[in-house]
Formats: sequence, structure tokens, C-alpha cells
Amino acid sequence: MSTDLFNSILTGLEEAIEHAEGKKKLRNQKRKVIVIPLPDYKAEDIKEIRMKVNMTQRVFADFMGVSVKTVEAWEAGKNEPSGPAKRVLSLIISNPCLPEEYEIVVR
Repeated sequence: MSTDLFNSILTGLEEAIEHAEGKKKLRNQKRKVIVIPLPDYKAEDIKEIRMKVNMTQRVFADFMGVSVKTVEAWEAGKNEPSGPAKRVLSLIISNPCLPEEYEIVVR
């Protein structure tokens, strides 16, 4: 066990004992959460992502939960993905194996 981990556990136990004995009030620790902004995707970006995961427009549309016409419009630059679709695209960029890992696409 590392010294830092041991010291952290020891400190936590000491604080818990002091709290139980009424000697110390526990702090309400809050973490700051930052959500990464959604990126914008151009037509060529979307096609590149689709090709990277080796999907036809039909399979990609099914995976994304949209129609083939929507994927066609994205890739033609007539339309752009919105919030949830942008988030899924960003996840695919980070991990192109995501569709298979989560068994959304079975090859």
C-alpha cells in the first residue's frame, strides 16, 4: 500500500472518529464538474468518422438513431448534427471501437 493512500485512509478515519465524538463537523465537500463543450462537425468530418468505423450510411444511421436521409444531409452539408448526435460523434472519435464494445453494432 502506498504511503499516500495509507495517510489518506488514516486521516479519514481520524476525522470520522472526531465527528463521532462530536469534536468535528464534517465538511460538505463539493466537486467542480466541467462538461466539455460539444464540437461542431462539418460534412467531411461526419463522413470521415463514418468511414473510420467502417459503416455504410444505413448502418451508421441505425447506430446513431437517425434516418439515412439525416446522415445523407449531414454528409452533404445540408444539415448538422444536434446535441446528442454531436456527443455520440465525439465519443466515436475518442474510441472508434465503441459501437462494438457496447454491442450496439455486431459484425
